[in-house]
Amino acid sequence: MPALPEWSPDPYILTLTGFGLLIALVAWLPLALRRLPLSLPIICVLIGAGIFLLPITGVAPLPLDHPEIAERFTEFVVIIALMGAGLKIDRPFSLATWATTWRLLGITMPLSIAAITALGVYMLGLSPVMALLLGAALAPTDPVLAADVQVGPPKSGEKDEVRFALTSEAGLNDGFAFPFVHLAIVLGLSATSGEPWLVKWLTYNVVWEIAAGVGGGWLVGYVFGWLTFHIPAETKLSKTGDGLIAVAATFVSYGLTEMIHCYGFLAVFVTALSLRASHRDHEFHRDMHDLTEQVERLAMMVLLLLFGGALVSGLLGPLQWIDVVAVAVILLLVRPLSGILGMIGSKLDWSEKLTLSFFGIRGVGSIYYLAYGLNRLPGEGGERLWAVIGLVIALSILLHGLTVTPIMRKLDRSRGIDPDAGMH
Repeated sequence: MPALPEWSPDPYILTLTGFGLLIALVAWLPLALRRLPLSLPIICVLIGAGIFLLPITGVAPLPLDHPEIAERFTEFVVIIALMGAGLKIDRPFSLATWATTWRLLGITMPLSIAAITALGVYMLGLSPVMALLLGAALAPTDPVLAADVQVGPPKSGEKDEVRFALTSEAGLNDGFAFPFVHLAIVLGLSATSGEPWLVKWLTYNVVWEIAAGVGGGWLVGYVFGWLTFHIPAETKLSKTGDGLIAVAATFVSYGLTEMIHCYGFLAVFVTALSLRASHRDHEFHRDMHDLTEQVERLAMMVLLLLFGGALVSGLLGPLQWIDVVAVAVILLLVRPLSGILGMIGSKLDWSEKLTLSFFGIRGVGSIYYLAYGLNRLPGEGGERLWAVIGLVIALSILLHGLTVTPIMRKLDRSRGIDPDAGMH
């Protein structure tokens, strides 16, 4: 009997098979986890850790070893998530009806940045520049990992204040955290060059980049909205029934606004709001949202597999005991207290205020901001910052992932809604 050939599968075939299994999980896991106190990100991180513990993997996906990939891949995941978040907001934009969002952006986020920066300087012994970068990276609520506490798809009827506020906050705070990331960068560069920085930072990084991001995003959304719903021809983009139009709008909005040096994250979210407003009740919004969500979930799962691999490949190695204490303070005190302070005077009841304050989920956006900042700061070692942010994200995924289902179901019941009747 001839000997069987030694089993040695082609790495490409292995990758193809694994990718197929990953896509199957993307489709099935949200349904399987719907009533369980588990989240999709927890499962992804665990799978990633298991894969990269295998001796055949032979790769350590550490962001410090691959800074450009870390920045660009997280950038891609975030802009897709921002388009999806904007498309599923049913509530028309206004200063009055978005009051809770302004509280989270104008009070909670600056307080979080200030508190984490102070912790970085006085507790962790970081330089002011590195502490500010840490604060700016960890302040925003993540649009990617916060999907379980956001509103449902377009016209799904899931419009409660908590879900709306967390969705709109996650959409806008990525843009408004960026000036503080740039502040850390200009302070770091100014320390070596001696050049004045205040006027340039205020006029360029704050005023211009925010205003141009909002204006450019609105314009791209308006044009896509006209082409999709209102062009006087049978070639309306909505006639295609193809949700890829939303992905096209995402890339065009981000690309054009980045070309004029403004905040592309902010622009993409505003594009989504503008596109949605062009024909708010059209069924095609659901098609665009659904495809965007599928792309986002697939990219998120790949990223979290790599994050799980980084955790078991030494990402947390540089941690000191004081860093672990600081991480606990950031998750359990800084965001909750900043959130409660931001809600002073709000008409929400206490259960809603506490839920809003607790679910400041940290994730993919924090990875992007740290990679972006470190890639532009001269001669600054980032091992310890990566370890701190890695631990914050890992514990946020675990803490918020285990509590999101029971807390949101309890909140629904308190409002007289059966959580099993819809797809939250």
